[in-house]
Amino acid sequence: MSDVLVERRGAVQWITINRPERRNALNEQVVKAIDAGIAQAVEDRDCRAIVLTGAGEQAFCAGADLQKNVQGGAFDVDFSRPRHYIVDLFKRIQECTLPIVARVNGHAMAGGFGILCACDMAIAADDIRVGTPESKIGVTPMMILPFMLRVLPPRKLQELCVTGEQFSAADGLEMGLFNYVVPRAELDAKLDWLLKRITDKSPTAVRLGKQAFNATRDMGLREALEYSQAMVPVMSSTEDAREGKLSFQEKRSANWSGK
Repeated sequence: MSDVLVERRGAVQWITINRPERRNALNEQVVKAIDAGIAQAVEDRDCRAIVLTGAGEQAFCAGADLQKNVQGGAFDVDFSRPRHYIVDLFKRIQECTLPIVARVNGHAMAGGFGILCACDMAIAADDIRVGTPESKIGVTPMMILPFMLRVLPPRKLQELCVTGEQFSAADGLEMGLFNYVVPRAELDAKLDWLLKRITDKSPTAVRLGKQAFNATRDMGLREALEYSQAMVPVMSSTEDAREGKLSFQEKRSANWSGK
């Protein structure tokens, strides 16, 4: 069995870390397979969203595989490469024009917490735990810090990074880490509900909208206003924008072309 399963379910690409015996821990091969699954989905015009999850019920992702002598470990350094493979994945996620929804079916620790923060939306079972325990093994959550800072309140995040303590799904919901937290038995029903609200919208609006969201978040106010102004005629010139206006006038459901 592959360590990462990539499966199309209708208009949604599912990417599942399939290492339950290792709590879905990350190594170089796993990270590159996730990266490839996202790239494949982006190139498919019929794909509307991506779900990222872990196999089993124990862990979403436990972070880096710390097993002794593991190949492609998170702390291995190849000085001939300009970037670490986890940074390549984070850049892929950042540039992905499809919404990525984290289905948090189990604990999310360390690098798994970082991947959770990098996703656009997240739904969690109410019995999971989340944390950044790196300080307990003598390091700090360095490469995942930029995404954690975008999602969590800085003072609370500083406490979590220093103490290495875990927190509950309910705490994560209060801090804005999760969109929804539900009983485990309701996790997939809630996920389907969210995906239906995504996949029935204009693919063009969603893709361009996500690109604009990420771009403006990295800009100053003046730059963001100029960028947003320039994007209005771009959005309005798409086939989906014309179809959306026409379907509204004709009081019917839109037939999206994704163009």
